[in-house]
Amino acid sequence: MVAAPPDSKTPIVKFDKVSKSYDSSGTEQVLALKDISFTIHDEEAGEFVALLGPSGCGKSTILNMISGLLMPSLGTVDVMGKPVVGPTADAVTVQQAYTCFPWKSVLGNVTFGLEIIGVDASEREDRAMDYIKKVGLADRAKAFPKELSGGMQQRVALARALALRRPVLLMDEPFGALDAQTRDEMQQLLMEIWAEEKNTIFFITHDVNEAVLLADRIIVLSRRPSTVIFDVPVSFPRPRGVEFKSNEKFVGLVDNILRMLRTGSHVPA
Repeated sequence: MVAAPPDSKTPIVKFDKVSKSYDSSGTEQVLALKDISFTIHDEEAGEFVALLGPSGCGKSTILNMISGLLMPSLGTVDVMGKPVVGPTADAVTVQQAYTCFPWKSVLGNVTFGLEIIGVDASEREDRAMDYIKKVGLADRAKAFPKELSGGMQQRVALARALALRRPVLLMDEPFGALDAQTRDEMQQLLMEIWAEEKNTIFFITHDVNEAVLLADRIIVLSRRPSTVIFDVPVSFPRPRGVEFKSNEKFVGLVDNILRMLRTGSHVPA
């Protein structure tokens, strides 16, 4: 496993020997995560971290622990240097499912979260419109979800999350339901916005190509009970366009990760 570099600053996220068990039928306990440890250090430009692993290995469980919706059975989770003991205000999640409120316009959907956290009414609309423009929907601000494509609805969800300006953005397979062309467009849009916002992104995906294209770092998990089998920096230069997927080094890293997912262990490149 490749260790992250040392850093004297407070880590953005730290998992220390985290295990998670769930109650199954009767009194049986199912161990989902076992001794998960990793640290996301404070990076001035933010860090884009992808989580890869087989279905059911606990990727969403890790995201829910960062957000504070789940607590570990053993070990500790820290966000922004503070132990997570409940829902944290430092992280916001974008789900795979379209989560727009059908009775609200694009603008109403994005301002909703700002209203919940108490942003002054005089600022809400201006901030919401700023992020609506960033996701390319300025001309659809008054439209309702039924008038939008799936890709547009996911842009609304992204704008709503970004408008909260949290240091940690959690994304649970946000592009998994999109067609290939729209997915490519959303990947490029996300990288452009992330380069500007400079927050830390945790991105769950089953698509190894997507992980290598987007991430600065990929954490690969084993089958359940999940452990970290590989933690590798992705040092390819940015920006990375769709055409970069045919690069020889890109293809080599993808193939190496696919072998790890098949074997459940680290296979040297």
